[in-house]
Amino acid sequence: MKYVIDAKNKKIGRVAQEAASILMGKNSVNYSKNSIPEVTVEIINTSKADINAQRKDDKYYKNYSGYPGGQRIRTMSKVIEDKGYSEVFRIAVNGMLPDNKLKAKMMTHLTVTE
Repeated sequence: MKYVIDAKNKKIGRVAQEAASILMGKNSVNYSKNSIPEVTVEIINTSKADINAQRKDDKYYKNYSGYPGGQRIRTMSKVIEDKGYSEVFRIAVNGMLPDNKLKAKMMTHLTVTE
């Protein structure tokens, strides 16, 4: 089953929470934690989402490689400049999914378009 979520005039977290719950299968009757439902989620109009201008400069994304000096800190505006609005939504949904072996498989069912 295919779900389409329109991000126009919506906050990032609201859209990401809806997408994450559908990817986990929590909206279906036969929900189980250890299985992935056969659904695909498409988020459209990400560039028209409701993002505050101050939020773009205040929100930080941190990555650490494990090596000394390997911590990267990027602002939301830098991520949008480099990879687009779709990457911001992808990071948000990824953070809302459970940290287990099924996470990568769930993320393959997500498509984000600007």
